[in-house]
Amino acid sequence: MDESERTINSEIIATNSLGVFTAGVFLACGSVNDPSKEYHLEFTVPEARLASELSELLSDIGVTSGTVIRRGQFIVYIKDSESIEDTLTFIGAQQCTIELMNVKIYKDVRNKANRIANCDAANIDKVINAAMKQIDDIKLIDSMCGLDTLSDDLKEIALLRLENNEMSLQEIGESLSEPISRSGVNHRFKRISKIADELRAGSMKDES
Repeated sequence: MDESERTINSEIIATNSLGVFTAGVFLACGSVNDPSKEYHLEFTVPEARLASELSELLSDIGVTSGTVIRRGQFIVYIKDSESIEDTLTFIGAQQCTIELMNVKIYKDVRNKANRIANCDAANIDKVINAAMKQIDDIKLIDSMCGLDTLSDDLKEIALLRLENNEMSLQEIGESLSEPISRSGVNHRFKRISKIADELRAGSMKDES
């Protein structure tokens, strides 16, 4: 038979089983990548008809595959991790399926940890930037008219910020003589910021 006319013998599948046949195909021309690097399982076959029939066979077990030509060979590949798990389980490689699932769990946990770390870092940067802006406003008010010109509640929170530039709004609120909520602290800093902005605007008018 001409190579281009080779086909999958359905009698072999009928005599054995689709699972056993697919396992044989995998042993003959299949490979799977290290899942810690990428999810990829493939079969290398010599001609297009076999690749097409193998794709249909995989479709029969609910697995969607793709086909590409590489160095004159037809590659039937699977990239979806769940489809790879289904294929490995179907051909009797349950231990490989378990290892793949463990890698997925590890990668998922690691990715979540990285997202949390990135979020924490972003929040820290946000807190630092806000604190520096508050300190700039307070120092401006102090240099231009003195902190004694502020109301008692604003003066207390301004001094506390100058002495504790690393404190969060909640920590500042808890450290006041009469503790207030985070939103209450934020409101007072907005009042301080408004005073500082008015002083800046007045200074610019005087210069002009």
